[in-house]
Amino acid sequence: MRHSKPPAKLAMVVVLPLLLLCYGVGNVHCSTVHENSEDFQSLLEFKKGILDHNGALNNWNTNTHFCRWYGVNCTSTRRPLRVTQLNLSGKNLGGNISSSLGNLAFLEKLDLSNNSFYGPIPDALTNCSNLAYLLLSGNHLTGVIPPTIGFLTSLKRVFLDNNYLTGGIPAALRNITNLQILSFTQNQLTGSIPHEVMQMPNILELHLNQNNLSGGIPEVWQMPNIELLDLSQNYLTGRLPQDLSNVSSLGGLSLTSNMLGNTLPSNIGYALPNLTVLLLASNNFEGPIPASLGKPAGLETIDISDNRLTGQIPNSLGNLTVLSYLNLEKNMLQATDNEGWEFLHTLGNCRSLSAFSLSRNNLQGTIPNSIGNLSISLTRLLMSENNLSGIVPPSIGKLSSLFQLSLDHNNLTGTIKEWVGNMTKLELLDLQLNSFIGTIPPSIGRLTRLTKLYLSYNNFQGGIPVELDNLGQLTTLRNIPSSFSNLYTLSMLNISHNNLSGPLPAFLNDLKTITKLDIPYNNFQGEVPTNGVFANATIISLDDNPGLCGGATDLHFRSCHVMNKKGRAVNYLIKILIPIFGFMSLVLLVYFVLLERKRSRAYMSSEQSFGEHFEKVTFSDLTQATRDFSESNLIGRGSYGLVYRGKLKESKMEVAVKVFDLEMRGAERSFVAECEALRSIQHRNLLPIITACSTVDNIGNVFKALIYELMPNGSLDAWLHHKGDEEAPKRLSLTQRISIAVNIADALDYLHHDCGRPTVHCDLKPSNILLDDDMNALLGDFGIARFFADPQSTWAGSISSIGMKGTIGYIPPEYGSGGHVSTSGDVYSFGIVLLEILIGKRPTDAMFMDGLDIISFVENSFQSQIFDVIDVHLVEECKNLTQDKNVPEKEINKCLLDLVQVALSCTRSLPSERSNMKQIVSEMHAIKVSQLGWMTCKKMGYV
Repeated sequence: MRHSKPPAKLAMVVVLPLLLLCYGVGNVHCSTVHENSEDFQSLLEFKKGILDHNGALNNWNTNTHFCRWYGVNCTSTRRPLRVTQLNLSGKNLGGNISSSLGNLAFLEKLDLSNNSFYGPIPDALTNCSNLAYLLLSGNHLTGVIPPTIGFLTSLKRVFLDNNYLTGGIPAALRNITNLQILSFTQNQLTGSIPHEVMQMPNILELHLNQNNLSGGIPEVWQMPNIELLDLSQNYLTGRLPQDLSNVSSLGGLSLTSNMLGNTLPSNIGYALPNLTVLLLASNNFEGPIPASLGKPAGLETIDISDNRLTGQIPNSLGNLTVLSYLNLEKNMLQATDNEGWEFLHTLGNCRSLSAFSLSRNNLQGTIPNSIGNLSISLTRLLMSENNLSGIVPPSIGKLSSLFQLSLDHNNLTGTIKEWVGNMTKLELLDLQLNSFIGTIPPSIGRLTRLTKLYLSYNNFQGGIPVELDNLGQLTTLRNIPSSFSNLYTLSMLNISHNNLSGPLPAFLNDLKTITKLDIPYNNFQGEVPTNGVFANATIISLDDNPGLCGGATDLHFRSCHVMNKKGRAVNYLIKILIPIFGFMSLVLLVYFVLLERKRSRAYMSSEQSFGEHFEKVTFSDLTQATRDFSESNLIGRGSYGLVYRGKLKESKMEVAVKVFDLEMRGAERSFVAECEALRSIQHRNLLPIITACSTVDNIGNVFKALIYELMPNGSLDAWLHHKGDEEAPKRLSLTQRISIAVNIADALDYLHHDCGRPTVHCDLKPSNILLDDDMNALLGDFGIARFFADPQSTWAGSISSIGMKGTIGYIPPEYGSGGHVSTSGDVYSFGIVLLEILIGKRPTDAMFMDGLDIISFVENSFQSQIFDVIDVHLVEECKNLTQDKNVPEKEINKCLLDLVQVALSCTRSLPSERSNMKQIVSEMHAIKVSQLGWMTCKKMGYV
């Protein structure tokens, strides 16, 4: 009898084949989707170490073929499929770059640029022997450039710019014979440029600018195909190589802001026939401008400003028919006779010339009539601070396209003729500090685009034409007809140092927008009003007008009372009392003089290095405090030296010691400027100075240093842009970011409006903003600050012309196009810093290119898509506030939008359209109060 199978065994017989079948199907599926396990596993390993804030890698899973993962490209015909490209640019990714990418043996392009990757570049990448494009710009990478990069012989383009890479440039780059573009811009690379790097045979572009490279430029260049070479903003010394024959293909050469010197190669124009851009500004070049510079037919831009060039300007520059930008300012170039001025005639051949500066040279004599033959396209002509004399030739009126004409700080004489009225596109006209006479021509009234007019320190006489009331765009004037009451936008009026007379125009009281009225050194007469603009003594200057009387008490003018009987009695009494008080004053004066002498002797007995109330420190003290200025105590690098951490022996105080490198041009001036600023200004949000030291070191070299209180929380830059070696980087909360911005706004408001004489910082950026124990922000580094002699002026007496002051990315646009250093420039920089605080990206981030900058990036997402640009960590905090803390989303949105609105109002391209710091401070404090309000309500459970 046959027994039937037990039900359990029967089930196993049926189920087991099904399981095997399923297992087989599963294997088939896996082998179809991920048949290349090596590349698949390498990508998964890479993903493990990534912080993916926006979910860019959400489809990187086993349900999708890895060749269809976002950013991954594979071979199209080869089996098994292999990864050839990984492109994850600008996806807000963070974390370390995994060495597993080195297993992608067929990888040809790796693009991780514009993210937040940190840590070192993995050595394992050198296993990718087919790699042709390595794009890692705009991250937070640290460490050295791997010397093994020389093994990647297939590389064509390498972009490592805008990181924190240190160490030297590997000489092994010479082995990459196919390399076409190499960019290490804006890192912290040190050492000299290896000769081997300047011998790459197929290189087209080499960008080593904005690093800390030193030493000379290698003498022999072997780059027969080079088109663009940028070594600017380093510490390079020595001379420009005299033999340039091996780089005749060079089209663009930038060596700006180094310490290069000696003469320029006399054959530079012949050796570089394809040159289109030549930027050699801010070095120590001397001698004449080579005549051969007029040889390259395609030369469009020449900037050799801020050097020590001498001699005459060569006539050959007139051969450059496509020249559009010529900046020769801040040199010692000469023109004393007709021959010396001949260059001006030949430049008439440059019909594309749009910007031309000769400011701050040794040009003498009369401006030739040939100036009128310059290009009709010329928009900026700057001839300030020379020794020009005689009249301005009427032919200058032919330059009808000018936006800016600056002839200030010369010895020009005669009257201003009708030529000025032909320049109807002028926005800035600067004729101050000359010897012009006569009346102001009515034709100036035709300059309806004019926003800034400087006429002070001349010898103008007579009435002022009523036609000037047509200047409706005017924001700054240094002249005053009664019709000016129609100038509703006028904020500053300066007509000082002329011979204007008569009563003060009553209409001045009606100018509601006036923030500064300067009319000293004239002959105005009569009573000063006590209402309107004249009620505020802090914004007006009326000194040296002997005929004025009355006015507000703070102006200290004599009274304008009518001499009645009572008045005569008072006058008689005064005549009696004056001698008595005079004698008593003389006695008191003698007493105080003797007392002061006694005090002076006491002070002189102990020499002070920085004024009477500052602590005295010696070079020996600072050497001991900083452990002989050891590298381990180095905490920062500035434009003119190094900053060390230290501890003073006597006071036991922890300090930051800023040591100036006096071999750098401008360092001495920076030291003096910072001393001048810090001795006279005090504010809770300005970095407090302890003392200064000006002495000699142990071997007799001049030594200068400033000693500050050490800020334990470092700089704002370090909090916004973390380096990769931080295990758990701290982040700024929304409250902290707002508080820091308010602190800096308060500091700038004080500098611009409340410190006695307006001060422009000129270099506002996160690295110059320090944070104390309580995360209060303090503004430091006044090394290039500008000060103004008159108490309320917002414009400097000298101009920066085409040259720029400050740090790239934070410099207002007008500084780069001939504008004056001004408080409006600081306002622009504040706006950029506020945007950086909100979005967490520098204005020089590599993502900002092809017309996109930090301002337009934010503007494009303003209102409806603001969270697309806000710093990802700030977005995370805002989500937590709404989800976990029940803060209304509309309150957070309004706060962020208000902050962005303030920032954008500061960064308008025209200075006249920007808010001033008084307005900004008011808005920032309102935002802070509102934010603290709903945060407080949240804590108390009201929301």
